[in-house]
Amino acid sequence: MTRSVAASAVPGPVEDATEAHAPGTVTVQPRGLLLTVRASDGVVLQTSARTESVGLRPAEVLGRPLSEVLGPQAAGQVLSPVVAGTDLASVNPVVLELPEERGGGGYDAILHRPHGDPAPAQPSVVVEIEPAQSATGRGSSGYGPLRTALADLELAGSIEELYDVALEALRARTGFERASLYLLDPQGNSEIVAESRVRGLVPWTGVHFPASDIPPEVRELHARVRVHLIDDVDADPVPVLTHDDGGPVPDLGAATLRAEPRAYVELHRSRGARAALGVGLFHGGELWGVVYCHHYGGPQRVPYEVLVEVELLARSLSALRAAQLGTDKDSEAHRQDRVLAHLAADSRDESVPLGTAITRSGWTRRLVRADGAIVSAEGRVTSVGQVPDDAGRRALIAWVAEAGEEVVTTDCLGEAAPDVAAVAPDVAGVMGIALPEGQVLIWLRDEVQRRVEWGSDPTVSRPVRTDDPIRTMLRASEERWREVVDRHSLPWLPDQVESAAALRGHLLEALYLRGRKEVRATEELQRSLLPHELADVDGWSIDARYEAAGSGLVGGDWYDALVLPTGHLALVVGDVTGHGLQAAATMGQLRTAMRTSLVGSDSAHEAARLLFEVVRWTLPGEVATLTVALVDPANGTVENVSLGHPPLLVVHPDGSTCWAPLAGAPPLGLAGEVPPASRLEVPPGGSLVLYSDGLVERRDESVTDGLARLADAFRAGPRTDIDDVVRATRDERSADDATLMVVQRRA
Repeated sequence: MTRSVAASAVPGPVEDATEAHAPGTVTVQPRGLLLTVRASDGVVLQTSARTESVGLRPAEVLGRPLSEVLGPQAAGQVLSPVVAGTDLASVNPVVLELPEERGGGGYDAILHRPHGDPAPAQPSVVVEIEPAQSATGRGSSGYGPLRTALADLELAGSIEELYDVALEALRARTGFERASLYLLDPQGNSEIVAESRVRGLVPWTGVHFPASDIPPEVRELHARVRVHLIDDVDADPVPVLTHDDGGPVPDLGAATLRAEPRAYVELHRSRGARAALGVGLFHGGELWGVVYCHHYGGPQRVPYEVLVEVELLARSLSALRAAQLGTDKDSEAHRQDRVLAHLAADSRDESVPLGTAITRSGWTRRLVRADGAIVSAEGRVTSVGQVPDDAGRRALIAWVAEAGEEVVTTDCLGEAAPDVAAVAPDVAGVMGIALPEGQVLIWLRDEVQRRVEWGSDPTVSRPVRTDDPIRTMLRASEERWREVVDRHSLPWLPDQVESAAALRGHLLEALYLRGRKEVRATEELQRSLLPHELADVDGWSIDARYEAAGSGLVGGDWYDALVLPTGHLALVVGDVTGHGLQAAATMGQLRTAMRTSLVGSDSAHEAARLLFEVVRWTLPGEVATLTVALVDPANGTVENVSLGHPPLLVVHPDGSTCWAPLAGAPPLGLAGEVPPASRLEVPPGGSLVLYSDGLVERRDESVTDGLARLADAFRAGPRTDIDDVVRATRDERSADDATLMVVQRRA
């Protein structure tokens, strides 16, 4: 009794089957006979339904020993290598001579073990039997043509020549009328990049196809069977039938007779072919291309020996292409390394702005073969080559800076960022690298218009792809449709993107070194403006500390202590908003103006008012907090004016503390007037503590916690070491600088 087995296959009518096979039945091509034989006893477990070649009906094949199906001699030839554990690929094809009662004649048997479970309960072997064919008559006989083709491949001087030699050899050995090489891109789309054809056929070179032409199941087929023949696309496939105790049909992924999916067969039929041969091209386990051979005059059979030759040619083509690509890639990599070395050296020239340093020699554009470049760095925009106007440059800079990626690429700005393309209409391709603080380097490419030949009306099938939308299926029609595709540039190649990323690393280092140079200059300026010596007043001692931000940035903190003509001790701590040279320069102006105001005043309020007017009229837009304290050395009374600054702290001899009133007005630059002064007293043996907010503020807590931590640092009393106080209160990760001044009144 026989039954059909459900699996992935193509349905079709079959003669001499015990029951019709439904969609999902395993099927094979009808040119030969497929048998699955149990290795232990040689019993046939499965057979393809068309068994007339051995003179038997399927029911007479299933469940019978192979010796009864093929004859004792032929069965022994098939089973001997299986029982011996021989590598079956090394004995294929096994040449059989069937007895007269089985139809007689010569046959080729191709043996292979099923894929899947490496240790099945009933080990079996798949036997594919086809009428024997001679490899002669296809050019020259034997392996001479193969040796010649391999030698010609090794002599090829370019990838294009490799393609031409391989395709000509494939077509000559198989007898097909056309051999075309489909080159795949990472998305699975393909393009015919070379072909060999008989005279009179319309050329297909340059035609593009969507990924749907080679779907995943076909890719898997090419991976299992590198060379796959459909000898007749019009022949209906036949089902594989199984005996009752035969179990499921094994995986036939490696079978040369396995039927293709109907859609795949229809694809070749739609291109006018009666026979098709597919050759998968792999390197490093990845399918990079497929050779499809087509025959138009009728079915086309190819001997097994020739299929083996074709596979060897395909492997050689893949290996030699990889070597050629490696050579070309190495050459380009060396060129880019040299350009990178020049750009790295140029970026270290601190005598000119960074944008000027890396664009003046032309190396920036040459690195990635761009038409123009824009550099926005250190507050300047520098451009070279073909670039848009100011509005377009600003839009491109903002787009790259806000993309959130280290390297941004597109070869169609109109698709990737239509709003930007609207103000930069002449730009097609963009590659940009993002640098800190919104700085960027952008390369630009002009559009490259391409006239494309389509296989048929491009409105019928037009797959979408981001980097090359020119893809369509080639129809059987000889008519050609032409279209000009614009708004695209040449695509950015992977090695160019890698070079851009490498240059980004060099520019980050250059910006850091340039920033450190500015920081060092700012530090020198700031420290030159801070007092080298503090006032010396009988009965009082003064100590102060300044620490730059943990990020290495220099801010606008300053402190001062001087004896006024009135005999009072003037104490000042201020903090200019911002960092860098500008903040340090503003701090220097405020310090000088504050000293002048103090010397010409007899109260803290008057001095602060005078400084308020200076800032109002000479430093518009600048903001700073400030606390001014005038101390009477004789009795320890203090007059304090604070604008936006944290309150003063009084430390008593026993370690207890009290705070001065909070600031009575916003900071300088924001306040409308100077608030009244507050008064407090420093007892004998006590201390007055002035500081900036960078000493007490932390991101993850309120300022109240920081003030409490400062007061707690003096729990041992006024004689607490000032450096211990800084360590106990300062956040080393703070992005703000910090100042602390402790004025102690002796007991």
